[in-house]
Amino acid sequence: MMEFGAKLGAQLRGGECIILTGDVGAGKTVLTKGLARGLAVDDDVQSPTFTISRVYKGRDELELAHYDFYRLSEPGIMKDELREVLSDSQVITVVEWADIVENVVPDKAIRIMISPLSETSRSLEITGADTLLRGESI
Repeated sequence: MMEFGAKLGAQLRGGECIILTGDVGAGKTVLTKGLARGLAVDDDVQSPTFTISRVYKGRDELELAHYDFYRLSEPGIMKDELREVLSDSQVITVVEWADIVENVVPDKAIRIMISPLSETSRSLEITGADTLLRGESI
């Protein structure tokens, strides 16, 4: 997950929205750590399960905004914050447990569904990344 995330992160240019789905422990935060590595984020990336969001500075003045709506039954003001972040072309937005904010998420979002196959392997179903992944081997 880390290696895939780093390769994907290296291709990101800003303005992308990535929706991560999968059960608890599937590897969503590990994938986000890989994205951060590919974006040259120096900070230790942590799950925002309790803080709801975290923002990290990366290469080329890009930022990685990481949201986790697992604990919310209603997004409240976080919906407005997410909408604002999604309009910033210098931000790559990663959202875990996005069901609660589905009407805010852009149609062009990259969606990655993670399914554990074993303790050390995962299956990924990726949609919406056609132009990003075209001709690239990740």
